[in-house]
Amino acid sequence: MANILTRTANGLMDWVNARAPGMMPAYRKHMSEYYAPKNFNIWYIFGVLSIVVLANQILTGIFLTMQFKPSAAEAFGSVEYIMRDVEWGWLIRYMHSTGASLFFIVIYLHMFRGLMYGSYRKPRELVWLLGMVIYLVLMAEAFMGYVLPWGQMSYWGAKVIISLFGAIPVIGGGLTEWIMGDFNPGDATLNRFFALHVIALPLVLLLLVVLHIFALHEVGSNNPDGVEIKKGPKGNRWSETAPADGIPFHPYYTVKDLFYVGCFLVIAAFIIFFAPTFGGLFLEHDNFTEANPLVTPAHIKPVWYFTPYYAMLRVVPSFFGIKLWGVLVMFGAIVCLFLVPWLDKSPVKSYRYRGWLSWAMLLMFAVCFLWLAKIGGGPGTDPVETIIGRVLTFLYFAFFITMPVWSKLDKTKPVPERVTMHD
Repeated sequence: MANILTRTANGLMDWVNARAPGMMPAYRKHMSEYYAPKNFNIWYIFGVLSIVVLANQILTGIFLTMQFKPSAAEAFGSVEYIMRDVEWGWLIRYMHSTGASLFFIVIYLHMFRGLMYGSYRKPRELVWLLGMVIYLVLMAEAFMGYVLPWGQMSYWGAKVIISLFGAIPVIGGGLTEWIMGDFNPGDATLNRFFALHVIALPLVLLLLVVLHIFALHEVGSNNPDGVEIKKGPKGNRWSETAPADGIPFHPYYTVKDLFYVGCFLVIAAFIIFFAPTFGGLFLEHDNFTEANPLVTPAHIKPVWYFTPYYAMLRVVPSFFGIKLWGVLVMFGAIVCLFLVPWLDKSPVKSYRYRGWLSWAMLLMFAVCFLWLAKIGGGPGTDPVETIIGRVLTFLYFAFFITMPVWSKLDKTKPVPERVTMHD
């Protein structure tokens, strides 16, 4: 039986290769003949998990668009119709809404791993930059999708976020009106957000993901040691020219990733079936009420994955009567991430071989980000919390501004010539 299956598979591959000669070389380059470091640990699963979630978002989004109506009069009702009357519609909707939050969880962990192991360092600067552009597009995609259900928080969140562009001198008012298509969020806003969310941004996102993977496979994957396996000794059981410390991505890492994907799907299924709103974090309670331009929610706040930046926006005061400073700080917090490859001056890539100073700064950065997320998700009426938010915002930027100094001054340990296998 095994021989029959093997012959059938080989015959099918020969048939495809005879008609599309470029497919098999591409497959070998990026799968069976792509040699990844043999010391990957659990931190390296989040890139694969993000692709799994992206596939879920695209597939469930296709089914949702079949019933959704992008108009102010019908959007909320169509979502309720999907939830109550469409067969398995509630499941598809919860898979999509939960998937959005899971997407940002795995992306944030993926980015943190890159910071921890120096995956942004030469020769992977372009890989990091493409990843950050993916992050920006993903935020735009998530924001526009968040507006579509046309609940109370969707409407008022859209109004507040789009109104930020009004703080730009001279062109702010016109730019805000152009984005909304009207003086207030309405039919025009929903229509253009629907088109961008369903067609334009997913295409851009898919293109960027492909470029990100191609750029990564061109220079090779980083590893917890930060050692370049391409520069080490050659030759292993698979090839005499392959890196000695590398193993084929397929089947070794694909099988390993399948196990973690299975675990991830079990966790996702538990959330979808037992806690789809996740206590109001994944789906806010106000969004189960239809949008009403005449009734403002008690506390307007974005969904949880935007709250760190929203906290920065909210705690920065206006100076000289200009409200633009908070907007600049919010966008500056994202721009700083683009500059990391050139700010880090450490002689070693991985934090595994850095001293206590680097670890303390990275821990401070993570704490600031999480604490700001908590502040941004709160009512924002506590003056003490506002002061704490300003301190955290200062420390957030201090991490990047002082990085050329502390990364160079910090003591480092000797880096091994070849990869090690400990976690």
